[in-house]
This record gives sequence, structure tokens and C-alpha cells, in this order.
Amino acid sequence: MSTSANTVSTTSSTHDMHSTTMRSSWQLVKRSLINTRRLPSAFFPTLAMPIFNMISFSGTFFALTRLPGFPTDRSVNWFMPLGLAMGAAFSGVGLGFSLIRDLENGFYDRLRMSPTSRTSLIVGPILATWIRVTIVTLIVFGVGTLLGARPTAGVLSYLCSWIAAIGISTIGAGWGLGLAFRFQDMRGAAIMQMSIFLTMFLSTAQVPLYVMTGWLHAVARINPITNIFRLSRSGWVNATDPGYMSWSNSYGGLIAIAALSALTVIFALRSLQKIDN
Repeated sequence: MSTSANTVSTTSSTHDMHSTTMRSSWQLVKRSLINTRRLPSAFFPTLAMPIFNMISFSGTFFALTRLPGFPTDRSVNWFMPLGLAMGAAFSGVGLGFSLIRDLENGFYDRLRMSPTSRTSLIVGPILATWIRVTIVTLIVFGVGTLLGARPTAGVLSYLCSWIAAIGISTIGAGWGLGLAFRFQDMRGAAIMQMSIFLTMFLSTAQVPLYVMTGWLHAVARINPITNIFRLSRSGWVNATDPGYMSWSNSYGGLIAIAALSALTVIFALRSLQKIDN
């Protein structure tokens, strides 16, 4: 009876802890969304960047579609996922900028003193980022359609791009929060921005892998972001090849998202623990 009572008590305690974590997380989500409404200027760059990138790259590099073997005849189909990825990445690392401001003005100290799980201080902002990225993704899909983007796999095209955007935002969020906890000032901001540009453009962000040569080809081939781009574009290219939208062209991106998200979120949690210590 004693063992059974202890088990029930432990289960109840775990359930209460999870409930408290989620309640605290949702309060942080509400705060983030309220700040977005009060300060739309902070949200506008996240929306403007993917649209600007999509328009500028697809217009400037439209001739890429004439390359032999290029997987689509619509440049916007190729560059729309790039715009989404950039917007999602900066939505994620934008959490680091917000966190640095909270650290500098003392607000984050009050959050750390509150009787809640430290996990909620990571989960809440990430959930808010997912909501913002979803809104941005829907708007980018609409603008892309007006510019001539056409899916080649129906609803799955949009779903794969949205999953990739959510994944990249999670990776960016974990990385940005971790750096903010480590530096606790704007020194970390430069690293956040530089790392995003490096990882994005040392992949298949602009051209397919078969077009690249030399060291760039070698780096892009092992860059996990290349797999995420393959997932994001799988429903927007190769309309003549029904097998392109397949598990073999998607699982690499899903694995990359899962692995990098786990690593960056763990990095953020470990960095937060260092502040507490």
C-alpha cells in the first residue's frame, strides 16, 4: 500500500509540475503576442524579410531556371522557401534580441524569481514564435501565389514548407536564447545574425547542389540546412517527376530539424542554468 501511495503521489506531483509549466508557458506566449500587437514595428521586419527575399531573388536570378536540369521553370517556386527560411530563422533568433533587452532592464530577473519551471522560460517564447511564423508563412504563401508560385503536390507542398519553417524557427530560437543567456548583452546579437547567414548561404539556398563546385559543394553537401531546404522545396519543384514528393526527399529534413532543434534547445537550457548558478 505504501509503495502504491508513493507512486500515486509521484504521478500527481509530475502532473502538477507539467500543468504549471504549461500555464507559465502560455502566459509568456500571451505576453509575446501582446508585445507584437503593441509594437508592430518589431514584427514587421520578420514579415518583410521573406517577402523581400522572395521578390528580389526570384526576379534577379530568374535565368537560373534555364540551366539544364533545373528542377522548376518558376524561379519564385525555388526562392519562396528561401524567403520563408530566412524569415523563420530571424523570428527565432529575434527571441535572443528580446531576451537581451529583458536581461538589461531587469525584467528577466523577475521571471527567474517566479515559482515556475525553468523549462517554461524556453517553451513559452518558442510557442509564441511558432504562432508568428505560421502567420508569416500564410502571408508569404499568398504573396507567392500572386507572383506565380504554383505547388506541384497540392496541400503537401504547403505542409512541407510550413514544417520546415517551424523547424528552422525552433533551431533559431534555441540558438538565439542560448547565446543571449551566455553573453547577456548585445555582443551575442552579431553572432546570432552572422551564424544565420553562414548556415543559410552555405547550403542550397540559392542554387541546387549539382550546380555548385569546389569547397562550396562540399560544405553544402554536409550542411544539414540543405536537407531542410530539400524538404521545404519538395512540393514546389519537379512537377514532371511524381516521385519527387516522397519520403526519400523528406526524411533528411525532418531528421535535421529534430536533431538541430534538440541540440539548440538543450544549449538554451544549459545556458539558462549557468545564469541560475
